[in-house]
Amino acid sequence: MKTIEPVSIWYNGADQNATVLNTFASDVNLDNYATFNYYLFSETSDGNIGICLRQGALNMTGEAYTQWQTDNYAWDWVAAQLNLVITGDYIKPIPPEPTPEPTPIVEETIA
Repeated sequence: MKTIEPVSIWYNGADQNATVLNTFASDVNLDNYATFNYYLFSETSDGNIGICLRQGALNMTGEAYTQWQTDNYAWDWVAAQLNLVITGDYIKPIPPEPTPEPTPIVEETIA
């Protein structure tokens, strides 16, 4: 997944910001075309993936398909088709480790 410059999308009666793009090739016909499914997500306040605001599919054919040799090319092509600007890789936040409870000191009595 990639982070993108925020894009305002009308969703469920309100404007929401999509800030994460996910895409994958769902149908590839060698030497012919590829279909990429894409998803635009919001992020929660803690940086996790929020709701899917928009999804769809794009068909890569012709010169674009011929030029496709790397994953980065596919990411850039999908972003260009959707008029998005990729800003980096999405890295899921790592929750902080819980603070360990102190171990009580037990005094032994000698009888």
